[in-house]
Amino acid sequence: MRRKVCWLLALLCLATGAAAVEIEGVRIEERVLLGQGGPELVLNGAGVRHRMAIFKLYVGALYLSAKKTDPEEIIRDASAKRVAMHVVSDELTAKELTASLNNALAANHIPAELALIERRLQELNRMMNSVGVIKKGGVVLIDYLPARGTRITVNGEEKITIKGEDFFQALLRIWIGRKPVDGRLRDAMLGGGGGLRLF
Repeated sequence: MRRKVCWLLALLCLATGAAAVEIEGVRIEERVLLGQGGPELVLNGAGVRHRMAIFKLYVGALYLSAKKTDPEEIIRDASAKRVAMHVVSDELTAKELTASLNNALAANHIPAELALIERRLQELNRMMNSVGVIKKGGVVLIDYLPARGTRITVNGEEKITIKGEDFFQALLRIWIGRKPVDGRLRDAMLGGGGGLRLF
């Protein structure tokens, strides 16, 4: 009976738009606005990025204009999106993060595809290297704004905006591509749950 009541409360929260989820102590909002007057996005799914299956690096969350489960449909969709990374390890260095992202990009693209975004990827790497270290509790937001491009914000400070829908599509494949950086995180971002708690 108690479990049934909990599920009813959770469904009521979702219906009223008041729900949030908690993963590894991080509160993940059910809805976000991409800046003042920006589009409202809904949480598609969230989970933990692991290294070597046991070390927890960050909680990753994917926000879309409407919930979807098909990764290619999500990647092709030209509307606004957000990938949020909430650091849960003691610290995450720019070197670790860029190496992980670059490896995942290489795994999901052929050399000719990577060549098309190489210069813009170098811009991203330079920006991340300038950040140095992101401590526990730090947040990296990667927003796709159709009229502007890919906006990167670190701990509330807007760092860079990189043009081109193709660039954000390439970045999305890091998390939800055929060879994602973390299979469990991919499943969670696609709505499979994984360690979350409604409240």
